[in-house]
Amino acid sequence: MRLSARVDYALRAVTELASVTGTGAGRGRPVTADQIARAQEIPPKFLESILLQLRRGGIVQAQRGPEGGYWLARPAEEISLAEVIRVIDGPLAHIRGQRPEQLGYHGAARALQDVWIALRASERQILELVTVADVAQGTLPDQVTKLAADPRAWT
Repeated sequence: MRLSARVDYALRAVTELASVTGTGAGRGRPVTADQIARAQEIPPKFLESILLQLRRGGIVQAQRGPEGGYWLARPAEEISLAEVIRVIDGPLAHIRGQRPEQLGYHGAARALQDVWIALRASERQILELVTVADVAQGTLPDQVTKLAADPRAWT
């Protein structure tokens, strides 16, 4: 699985927002893009465009002015990693720019389509299970912790 720099930065930004503004309901204090950029070592100009995309996607809200900044649009417990990825990069699994079910494999390669669909389902299972709050609090679901602890996961 490959994630773009935009997705990596977006996930880090929303996690930073959750840790600073709180993961539960309620806005907390807004966090500036500069604060997020410094805390997560994200290029500020790149972050601004990512935050705009996240705002348009309903993940964050923003306020201008001296008391302005960003905060999560919903409680972090309600925002999955999959949702953030989809807002930034679109659907989770594409093969040559197409959804796996739209591919037309023939002959001996026909089963590859099922492999790509199963891969997407597995990816979705983890990314929809884990929320921004889980990451911000460092309390990942047991299923994820167990998978990450397997030495084969690191190779």
